[in-house]
Amino acid sequence: MFLKEFEVRWSDLDANRHLANSAYINFMSHTRMSFLTQLGFAHKEFEQLGIGPVVFYEHIYYFKEVFPGKPIQVSLEFTGMSADGKFFEFNHNFYDYKGKHLAHCEMMFSWIDMKSRKLITLPSEILGVFDKQEKAPTFRVLTKEDTRRYAKVPVDLS
Repeated sequence: MFLKEFEVRWSDLDANRHLANSAYINFMSHTRMSFLTQLGFAHKEFEQLGIGPVVFYEHIYYFKEVFPGKPIQVSLEFTGMSADGKFFEFNHNFYDYKGKHLAHCEMMFSWIDMKSRKLITLPSEILGVFDKQEKAPTFRVLTKEDTRRYAKVPVDLS
């Protein structure tokens, strides 16, 4: 499990003076990018490859309020990947400085070609790096059908 520590800043709070919903998203994104950077895939490498990650969904479950003054940790667990490396699933958990579980998030994402703006599979050399990573006990091989698990489709205004 990958862990990243954060200080809860004044700007991370909402009107109720606890961690804002948007701050959870930002902390998870920063954790994912730190994980990818540790694997050797920082912004520079993504730019060279002409690819980037694109989030499909982030489902967050809140257990306890988060207040400023003490650090928090955000985990990343590798819970799923398609055989071709097109679809990925991570779980994030938020913990206080004592290890108390504060929130949980299930998220799914893919990779996009920055020129064509279409979903792509990972190049084999990158896919090989992910094959070697620690996987959560609940890890599963994803299919395209998993991306539609919640059956949400766009409905345009008439």
